[in-house]
Amino acid sequence: MITVETIDERTFKVTVTGRSTTIHTVTVDPSYHTKLTGGSVSAEKLVEKSFEFLLERESNTSILRSFDLPVIGRYFPEYETTIREMLA
Repeated sequence: MITVETIDERTFKVTVTGRSTTIHTVTVDPSYHTKLTGGSVSAEKLVEKSFEFLLERESNTSILRSFDLPVIGRYFPEYETTIREMLA
């Protein structure tokens, strides 16, 4: 289960509950949010779907504890294309 809490307009606390529970701090620059979503979905939803993307590829214990959302693309080059499809 993925729970996203807003800390401020660009910072989110994500709790992933599974075999073990992990907590992550994710930052999303408003311009990157717009680039990926065109403003059609909330930043919270973008973060939630991004964690769904990550959990399809690795365990929650392998996900960085703190990162900027664009970092996902460094590890998974297909991220931006896939996340747009997931949000469409």
